[in-house]
Amino acid sequence: MTPAMPEQSSSQPPATHPARALLAFDYGEQRIGVAVGNRLTATAQALTTLSGGQAGIDWPGIETLIADWQPDALIVGLPRHEDGTEHALSARARRFARQLEGRHHLPVFMVDEHLSSWQARQSLKAQRQSGRRRIQRTRIDAVAAQHILESFMEAHPRHDPD
Repeated sequence: MTPAMPEQSSSQPPATHPARALLAFDYGEQRIGVAVGNRLTATAQALTTLSGGQAGIDWPGIETLIADWQPDALIVGLPRHEDGTEHALSARARRFARQLEGRHHLPVFMVDEHLSSWQARQSLKAQRQSGRRRIQRTRIDAVAAQHILESFMEAHPRHDPD
């Protein structure tokens, strides 16, 4: 996996949208982490964290991100335990994925995310040890989405421009 992007990286969409953009979501009970990636370069970047789950999904925020980044597909992390069994949030994440597909008519893929939050914490701790600012809880969710997206791109490499 590629290392986490620096915290000060831009979360603004480029003036011209990259081909083969993907948006990934780390669905949680309180927050939804979001990351963007490019299939041509196989790179991913943590973007933002939106409200989600019981707090109410920030659909306008998601719609704005989809309009800004114009992704070819959406990736949603599927919570699972280390042994591969379903997590308590698995059904909610699947429902969120179906809602994304129904609202935006884009392909939605689910990716096993059982280590994404742990990986995000490790990446952010390493950044902190190298002098970066304090780790913010909401940042963990966005970096977890980045790891979910990197896992998807590793499992489904696609570098052709068609």
